[in-house]
Amino acid sequence: MTAEDPCPMCPEQTSIERRLPFSTDPDLRRRFMLTDEPVRSNLRVGLILEVLDKLAEDTALNYVRRFYPAARVVTAAMDSMRVRNVPDADRDMILRARVNLVGNTSLEVGVRIEQPGSPVLHVASSYFTMVARLRDEQGQEYSVPVPKLDYRSDLDKARAQRAEHRKESYRIARSAAEEPPTREEYALLRSLHEAQEQPGQNLLLASKLMAGGWERTYPEQVNVPEKIFGGYVAHRAFMYAHICSEMVASHRALLVSVDRINFYQPVRMGDKLHFVCHVAYTGKTSISVEASITRISRNRKSTALSNVCIFTFVNVDADLRPQPVPPIYPTTYAEDARYLAGYRRHQAHIARDILAQTDSPA
Repeated sequence: MTAEDPCPMCPEQTSIERRLPFSTDPDLRRRFMLTDEPVRSNLRVGLILEVLDKLAEDTALNYVRRFYPAARVVTAAMDSMRVRNVPDADRDMILRARVNLVGNTSLEVGVRIEQPGSPVLHVASSYFTMVARLRDEQGQEYSVPVPKLDYRSDLDKARAQRAEHRKESYRIARSAAEEPPTREEYALLRSLHEAQEQPGQNLLLASKLMAGGWERTYPEQVNVPEKIFGGYVAHRAFMYAHICSEMVASHRALLVSVDRINFYQPVRMGDKLHFVCHVAYTGKTSISVEASITRISRNRKSTALSNVCIFTFVNVDADLRPQPVPPIYPTTYAEDARYLAGYRRHQAHIARDILAQTDSPA
């Protein structure tokens, strides 16, 4: 099958906007409440991740079905999300999504999260990689090429360039993760191990900073035939990661960023999911948690890594002021590897923050 369309679309024509009317809908506001206590930013971030993933899917699907009416799209990755401002649970939330970049069979969808008011609050921007799929007469699925967008304006071209840069940055980071420690990194890991050999030390060991649990998937979580909604999986991963971060946070752990959620394997109805979270690294006030999700098929004949997620939290007091967190101490090779990856991500975030245009559109 080939895709033909005489009128290429520009990114603006792919836009979808959704509003969460927290200010006027008490039932919706209660559904998204984190707690019944009077705390600032009283919002369930995991549930917002579900909404974002569904909006990204709808945006990509609207574009793909112009060329393949029977197609569907699946989430390959949530590339990143950086929280710019703490959201207000009493203000409406507006989600603006559009296709930023079309590759061969994949699309990047950006979603900008804002809260109207004076001033308008830019809460975060998130980016999803979606893949277009079709099913043949034998029931086998395959990816299909998607026609390119028409990048007409300078802003469209700039967004596409940033999307390409995010793809390249991820490839570089993935390659760098395989590199052995530098001399500076080796000295850091050695100092952490030597500290554990000193008598009378009361250190926070990485081996004790672990949380997880089991989930079984049910029909109400199905998004496309036989496949479980990726946003549901991300929501549950966030929940376990947040619980894990609270083992370190002395006050309240607020999400700062989602660094990457990779969807390696589809999850089917009836599968069991095993969530395992580790505190990988701590900065001055931040806590990096790595979550892995293993799926076990209903017949128990197939076991595979389904997802890997990276969440970063900050320890804040009641007024949302960052508070220090203690260092953690890895003891095994696996913990060293997670710590080193967390350290490198932390350094990369610092470098990006220096160069970033923090108010650029999604």
